[in-house]
Order: sequence, then structure tokens, then C-alpha cells
Amino acid sequence: MAAPLSRRTLLLAAAVAAGTPAVSYAASGGPGAAPQAPSALAGPAAPAAWSVRPFGLEDVTLGRGVFADRRRLMLDHARGYDVNRLLQVFRANAGLSTLGAVAPGGWEGLDGEANGNLRGHYTGHFLTMLSQAWRGTRERVFAERIGTMVGALTEVREALRNDPAVLSTRGRFGAAAENVRGSHQYVDLPAGVLGDTPVITLAARVKPTHDGDWARVLDFGDDTNRYLYLAARNADGVPRFAITDSGAGGEQGLDGTAALPLGEWSHLAVTLADGTGTLYVDGTEVARNTAMTLTPAVLGPLADHWLGRSHYPADPVFAGAFEEFDVWSRALSAAEIGALRDHRAAGTPAGRGDLASYAFDATDGGTTFADASGRGLTATLRRTWGGPSHPGFLAAYPETQFIELESMTGSDYTKVWAPYYTAHKILRGLLDAHLATGDDRALNLASGMCDWMYARLSALPAATLQRMWGLFSSGEFGGIVEAICDLHALTGEADHLALARLFDLDRLIDACAGNTDVLDGLHANQHIPVFTGLVRLYDETGEERYLSAARNFWGMVVPHRMYAIGGTSTGEFWKARDVVAGTISATTAESCCAYNLLKLSRTLFFHDQDPAYMDYYERALYNQVLGSKQDRPDTEKPLVTYFIGLTPGHVRDYTPKQGTTCCEGTGLESATKYQDSVYFAAADGSALYVNLYSRSTLTWAERGVTVTQTTGYPREQGSTLTIGGGSASFALRLRVPSWATAGFRVTVNGRAVPGTVTPGSYFTVSRTWRRGDTVRIRVPFRLRVEKAPDDPTLQALFYGPVNLVGRDPSTGLLEIGLYRDAGLSGDLLPTLTPVPGKPLHYRLDGSEWAPFAEGTEDPTHAYFRRSEPRVVLGGTDSGVANPAKDDGTTLLDEIWAAAPFRDKGALVAHVRSTVDAWVEAGLLGGGEGERVVGTARKASYAD
Repeated sequence: MAAPLSRRTLLLAAAVAAGTPAVSYAASGGPGAAPQAPSALAGPAAPAAWSVRPFGLEDVTLGRGVFADRRRLMLDHARGYDVNRLLQVFRANAGLSTLGAVAPGGWEGLDGEANGNLRGHYTGHFLTMLSQAWRGTRERVFAERIGTMVGALTEVREALRNDPAVLSTRGRFGAAAENVRGSHQYVDLPAGVLGDTPVITLAARVKPTHDGDWARVLDFGDDTNRYLYLAARNADGVPRFAITDSGAGGEQGLDGTAALPLGEWSHLAVTLADGTGTLYVDGTEVARNTAMTLTPAVLGPLADHWLGRSHYPADPVFAGAFEEFDVWSRALSAAEIGALRDHRAAGTPAGRGDLASYAFDATDGGTTFADASGRGLTATLRRTWGGPSHPGFLAAYPETQFIELESMTGSDYTKVWAPYYTAHKILRGLLDAHLATGDDRALNLASGMCDWMYARLSALPAATLQRMWGLFSSGEFGGIVEAICDLHALTGEADHLALARLFDLDRLIDACAGNTDVLDGLHANQHIPVFTGLVRLYDETGEERYLSAARNFWGMVVPHRMYAIGGTSTGEFWKARDVVAGTISATTAESCCAYNLLKLSRTLFFHDQDPAYMDYYERALYNQVLGSKQDRPDTEKPLVTYFIGLTPGHVRDYTPKQGTTCCEGTGLESATKYQDSVYFAAADGSALYVNLYSRSTLTWAERGVTVTQTTGYPREQGSTLTIGGGSASFALRLRVPSWATAGFRVTVNGRAVPGTVTPGSYFTVSRTWRRGDTVRIRVPFRLRVEKAPDDPTLQALFYGPVNLVGRDPSTGLLEIGLYRDAGLSGDLLPTLTPVPGKPLHYRLDGSEWAPFAEGTEDPTHAYFRRSEPRVVLGGTDSGVANPAKDDGTTLLDEIWAAAPFRDKGALVAHVRSTVDAWVEAGLLGGGEGERVVGTARKASYAD
């Protein structure tokens, strides 16, 4: 019996990846010793249910070629991008210093789409990319960056576990307290800070760092009905003081005349006395209102006394710094207030406030601010949301989105945007970091997240969970079930497996398990990763409905909702089954969908070695995935698509939306794991599957051999495998693509291997392999078309695995004819003219046709209108119009459907019989039929 695979060779992208070198980490959280040679981590074996298992990224080395070139571009981005920018939103949420970093923006910032409600997701993707880059290259920089990020996230979780701590910064006269934007922190003053005085002065020295309207310097009140506040900016961008006992409509106010400068210290003061209110900015009076009858005494005791927080929940928390805040029970004179501009209160004639006085000079780590008024009113730093419900909580925003989701009955991503989706990305990134580097901190963070989620979700009724997971967008949870199952395989914690099952959306699972297609109208990428998780749940539980649902679901998408490039979805949603032409738009083929369908396909293949899964894998990888990455370097952006529009003349957008989108995140990952499915091994080590023809070298340590694949595929129509190392007996299973309908051949050491070749299968060569054995695979390409199921005249052009697209600025469908020079084999390629010096580039009817996979900004036509108006054979025009049946099948379609022909005589005989049938059916005139047959006889044909 062959030796079983060791843990080191098992890339558990659908289970748990073992077999990666450990990296030593110092107490500071940075990498210690330089990464050494690979050594096995203590991880679980692959699931027993897998009959085929993958190799690790470290076991497959990419050779020179298109995949290595695209990966190099992404690796340059991985090396150059400042990870502190990614960590900024996490550190801000925890109230930690952001080290001056600027958040990436887009979906990873507070000013992005839906208020940045998805922030944190991209950091998880980036961790996964770094982990894959480290495994695939062994470059120390990637391990170091992983260590930096994991260390920072460890500090973030520790900060979130505790009360918020003062973040000290430099003030104008000494120390000050910084309130980082995104921290949701404010200063809570004790009750009675205003006393019952009818006359008052409020003064604060602040440094705003963000221009958010209505951010409060102070807000003392009960609710949105009875309060007084001082805002750094009103809707017009200037400071405002207001007091009311009847809500916003009853406010008596004072408005400034100019905006406070950002990043600079400003002094604000307000006096109320004898019905007059006065607002000062930097010691200068800027507003006076002589009709202000309300005072703190009129309002009476108030419930809340906040610095930096508003009673209106939609208002932002003040972002910036506080150096001083004082309250006096008298109206300071203009001269006294003027003196406050350039001095601390204690050093001016006014002195410290007699009702309250805070200097905000506490050192880092404190949680309170002493009151120097003599009244002992100690202030406390707090979070608007309180704090996490569980010590395992880790996120770049408060727990509020998770809480609000539990009561939502409809989706609103401006309030709640897929919090468990974001949790998945972070969890997956941490797991990958642990598996790649052996950093136990990452595993501890991941385990803690799942402990927190279990504590939160296990307390909810089943009906609540079903409602949550059925919500569009807000209830999206991505591939979290897969990640939790992977964690369970590591920890063995029963609660972790129980947590994975809490995400079951029963109506979807049951429908798909029963092979009932319910996908019409569903958001595509919200649901595809669900089924990869179900396969993993089957692995962990043995519950058959999970696997059945995933198998059937895959068959509902491929090919029934699949575009030629391998993508799916239009405007992110699915439409009715077999409607492809009717869904083509500028927002087709969301890139995340292809990423997740590839993951599902390989995971299903681990159970069932159906070649259709790998046929799809080749299609999507060699077309949409490669074509979604632009062919140019950029350290700031990954340059990958979100949507790939399939409308005529569409130009790909490699900097989509505002940036840091979900598709850019999966693009980071795709470009660093191109080799993950080139080879698989039978679970018992008895067979090696060659799924993709890609220049690479496999190190199969358990069998003591290497396999070096030398090829220029798809520029080359075949590949060569060379065995290295020792000798081993195993079956070599070579994939025969479904489109390889003729000419697939295999030789070993120059001798042909006998056997039946079936397109869409694996061709097996079993023997004892020895060092130097050479296997040559010939995979002839043919030009062919694929027709949209709902409009056979709308077609896509393929040469072997390569989708050829027209490069033409026209925004109308190109009308193309292909039969006129078709060869006896049925190959349509003779109709095209090769472009010299540009492999896989052709010219046809004035347009250049090139591989979709090339990441250019050329306007492209992925689909064209097939137009064969006249019967032309072998380049000779018969002068007869090409007739069609009611179903759209034309005479030429029926003639060439019988290809290949062994010789010209066989073709002419078939033309004769076909013409006779059409004449008899009244679809073609007798004379016309004879002209067609005569044309077939005199024409010349390529082979």
C-alpha cells in the first residue's frame, strides 16, 4: 500500500492546510529568527471523506509564464503596501494610536460606501494573500508582515477587552487627550457639573481632525428634546452653541462665522447671562444673541454630560483632541476669555473653572480625568457602545452591527452591512496566517472570534437565525462556515462545530438538496460560498443533505447561469435558469463569484472526481480570473476588476468603485494561489491528478518524486512532464478537456500510450515511474463557438481553453461569419488570420481577436452576433441564402455539425444528403440545393 500523504502536503483551503514552516516570534510581536526550511506544523489530517487531496502552495512552484507574471505584479503590491493603513480602522476602533496611518478608503474607511460598514474585511483578504505569498515564495518579507499584522490585532483585541484608555498627544501647552476618529469614545462627566446656575461660561480648547457636521464638543441633556450643546461644526461648517427644552425646533442658538481649522488648536467659549448668549472663537466674539432666555437653571438636572458625543445617534463622535475644558458659574468678561486663547486657564485672571475643570493631561493608559475645580467631579473615558459582549470579539467597528442585525426584518446596508461576512474575512485571514507561519497568536484570535460568535448566536431562537441569514446583504456571511469548520478541525471544540451549524439557512439547503432550483432573484456571491461551507459541514458531520445540496447547487449555476468566461451574475444577482443573452449588461460577472465558484469546484472534486469540475476550473481560471488582473504594476492598488461587463465594446475597470472592494480582496488571493489546483493526489497516494497544464514543479515528498511540467500552454498545445527524484508506482491521471474532441495523445519516453481517449475525462497511465521518465501530452486546439442558451445567434469564440474577444470600439454587436473557410476537421480557425508576432491574436472582418485573459483596457466584445447569410464552403460562395429552421438551426449549422470528415468526398456526400433532406422539407429549392452541392465539390478545404 502506498504511503499516505503527510500533513505538510495538504493545503486545506477547504479543510485545514497543514504543512507550512513555523516562524519564531519575539514577545514584541515581530518575527524572530529568519524563516527556515519547511517543517510540519501540528495540524489535523485532511477530512476522511476526501478521496483526493490537494498539495500545499509550498509544494508547487510556478514556472515562467503568464501565471508567474501576474503573481509577480501582486507580490510587488503585497511587498509595497503599508499594512498600517489596513490596521488603522482596527486600531481606531480600539482607541489605539493609528501611528499616523491613513485608512485605505473606499470600503475600508468611514467615508466610504455605506459609512464604511464593511471595514475590516480587506485586512482579512490581505492576511490571506500574505500567507499564500509566504507559502509560495518563502520570502521573509511576507512572514514579517504577517507577524506585524497579527501582533497589532492582538493588541487591538486586548484594548477592546478593557475599558477605553487615554491616548495622550501633544497639546498646545502640554499633554492633551486624543480621540481617534472611529474610536467611538467620549468623555462622560458626572451629574451636577452644571449645578443650577442661571449664569455660566463654558470653555474648551480642542483640535478637530475631521470635518464631520454636528460633531459635538459637548452635549449635556436628557435626549433630543432637552439639552444644550456646543458643536465644532453645524450644517454650514461653523461652530454652533444651542440650548433647548423643546427639541431642535426650539433651539436658542449662536453660530460662528468661519470653520475651525482642522489639525489646529482652537479655543471656544460660550457665556450665558441675563438673556444674552455670546460665542467666542480664539478669544474673539463671533456671535451674540440677546434673546436667549434658557439657562442650565431653567433646564434643571440633566441625565448626561458628554464631551465628544451627541444625543442625536446619527451625529458623528468628535474626532480630534481635548486639551482643556472649564465651566464657571459666572460670565467671564471678554478680556478674561481673550486671555484664555494663549494660556491655560490656571494661568489667567479667570483661573480654573469653579464648577468643573479638566486639563486632559492624563498619561497613556488611564481611564479617567481629574477635576481641578475642587468639586471632585472625576470624568471617565467611555465608548458609545459600551464594549464587547465577549472577550473574543475582534472587529474594526463596534459590535452594534451584529446586535442590530438580530432585530432587522429588512435589509439596509447603510445601517448593517454583512457583519458576519466581514468576520469571515478576518477569521479566514487569521487561520491562514497561523497555518502559514505557525503563529499561535493568530490561532488564539481566530478561536476567540468563534467563541464570541457562538456565545452571541447560540442564545438566539432558531427563527431569528433563519430570518437573519435570509436577509439580502445585511445577513450575508460569506464563507464563514468553511472557516469555522477549518478551525474546528484544529481545535476539536464542540462549540465551534455547533457554531458552524447555526448558519444553516434551511430553506435554501433543503431546496437544493432536493434539486429544486430556487436561485432566480438571489444575490449570487452571497450564496456561492455558503455551499463550500456545506461541503465542509458534510466532512465534519457526515450529514448527506449538505453534500447533496452543494452538488446540485453547482449544477444549477454551471452551465445554466454561466457566461463563457466562467463568470456568473448580472448586477450581482441571478436570473432565471438558462437566461444568458437576456442578462448581459455592463455589470455582469462579479469577480468574487468566479473566485468562489472555483473554490466550490475544487472542494467538490475532493469528494467526486467529476472532470466537469476541473473543466470549469480551467475555463474560469484561464479566462475571467486571469483577465480580471491588469497587466501593470501598482503598489497602492491591486488593479483587479469588480464587474466584468460583457456588453459590446466594454472597457474593464481595474480600479472599481471607491476601492478596497470585495472583488479586489478576492483578487489579492486569486493572484497568489494560481498553483493550488494544478495537481491533486489520491488520498491513499495511489494516483496523481494533473488537472491543469501549467508550467510548474511539484514536490511530492511522500512518494519521493518531483514532477516538472514544461509548457507554454495555452500558447502551446500540450505539455511535457518529467519525473525526478526516486522511483514510485502510481497512476498518472491526465485531464482530457471536454473541448479536446480529437487528437489528444500521450507518449511516455517517446512511445505512444494505448487507450481510449474520452473528452471530459482523465486518461490514466499506470506504471513504476523512475527518474528521467518523460510524459508528453498533445492537446490539439480547435476554434469553436459556444452559444447562449436563450439566443443561439449570440456566441462566444474559443480556441482550446482560450476565450477570444474582439477588440473593437463599436458599442453594437459585431456580426461575424465563421463557416466560410472551415476545415474538414470542423475547425473554424482557417477563417481567422494570425497576427504576426502576437500569439493567440487573430484578425477577422477588420477586428483583432485576442485572449480575454490579457489584462488590458481595450474595448472588448466577449459575445458577437453570428451571421452566416449565404452558403459559403471552402471560401467559395454558392450564391444561395443560408436557410434556417424554426429553431434557428441553419443549413450550414447542420452540415458542419457532422465534422470531422475523413476527406473531401465524405464532406460532399454529407452535403448531398443534408441538402436533399432540406429540399424535401421545403426549406430549400431544388436548384438552390444543386448549387450548394456543386460548390461543395469544387471548393478546397483545409484539413
